[in-house]
Amino acid sequence: AKRLEHLEKEYQQLLNAGLSLDLTRGKPCSEQLALSDDLDGILDGNYLSGDGTDCRNYGGGLGIPEARKFAAQYLGCAPNQVLVGGNSSLQLMYQCVLYNHLFGNEGAEAWQQEAGSGQVKFLCPTPGYDRHFSVCEALDIDMIPVPLTDSGPDMDMVEDAVKSDPLIKGIWCVPKYSNPSGIVYDDATVQRLARLGLVAGKNFRIIWDNAYAVHHLVEHPPLLANILEISAEQGTLGNVIAVGSTSKITFAGAGMAFLASSQENIQALAKHLSYATIGPDKINQLRHVRFLQNMENLAAHMNKHRQIIGPKFTLVLDALEQAFAGRTLNGEPIGRWTTPQGGYFVLFDTLPDLADVVVTLAGEAGVKLTPAGATWPYGKDPHNTNIRLAPTFPNLDDIKTAMDVFTTCVELATLRKALNKG
Repeated sequence: AKRLEHLEKEYQQLLNAGLSLDLTRGKPCSEQLALSDDLDGILDGNYLSGDGTDCRNYGGGLGIPEARKFAAQYLGCAPNQVLVGGNSSLQLMYQCVLYNHLFGNEGAEAWQQEAGSGQVKFLCPTPGYDRHFSVCEALDIDMIPVPLTDSGPDMDMVEDAVKSDPLIKGIWCVPKYSNPSGIVYDDATVQRLARLGLVAGKNFRIIWDNAYAVHHLVEHPPLLANILEISAEQGTLGNVIAVGSTSKITFAGAGMAFLASSQENIQALAKHLSYATIGPDKINQLRHVRFLQNMENLAAHMNKHRQIIGPKFTLVLDALEQAFAGRTLNGEPIGRWTTPQGGYFVLFDTLPDLADVVVTLAGEAGVKLTPAGATWPYGKDPHNTNIRLAPTFPNLDDIKTAMDVFTTCVELATLRKALNKG
């Protein structure tokens, strides 16, 4: 009770402090964006791509050749398997799901026609990325949560679901430094995912959102098996849509997004996109390739990112360790959290039924957090425990203040509930 009284006073002081801090979204900070300022002016009047295309003109729905080559190296495939688009990988994923759902891929029935009076469904490894869930909601695709373990989605559950329900048409995956838990899929999981198409049929899609493939926080990062290679061996390449972008590598709002699959899928998607655009921003593609050049230069560039954001993650993790390490209530840890080797987030778990309370308390004290439940389909976390922390955008001083607020709110919410129950 004395500790609660102390926390209540401390919280009142935070309310009076007039803070306004934001840990909601995984945005790069200005120092990270400045690493790519040389993009401006890099073309120096030379707008011709390697094959002589004038990038100032229309056309080039698949992307310029050098951009396709760069994207192929990033994704681990051949350039003829790649489509390079505009600035948003989310847009490419949405277009793929929309295309398959409403129109059907070349020679395949549209998902909604196949469903008839039923409902198309997607498997959603959870906790997961809220914008993936938004795509399904927008298209009225039913979402089925699948537990995300330390090695990837619960594959027994995934395989059983796909075998038993033909209306399950896809699965969302963030396979490396998963948003928000930071886990990396192990080799066995990737192998099993690559075989899903053998059971689910050619109309099933694995949306392989490899957004954080090169966003390391450690010097010797974990490796991810190449699903495009493995699925090609299994004869299921057409089931995989692998996606990446430079959105958190160069300019977040003016990056270069790309997608890989079978050549048939790529050509069909390019045809579908041609109804909406006469071609992507090829000038932006050209300047990105001239700036980043190759995987070696990309790795050096990403190391500069690590130098900027690494201390921020250390600060968050140290604050959690100091506040909660070894602390329990009725034998249960007051808090659990991930220690990611890369990516943009730390996932924190409160005791059951407290996440929304903590988010509200922090918000009232001037620290905005991602809404509780955002990491679950329909925003419904059944245990109300998940909170996603995004430390990349604020500066170190603001992160320290925000974590002081956050840890106070977690402990305050926990003790209030415990003593009310008592």
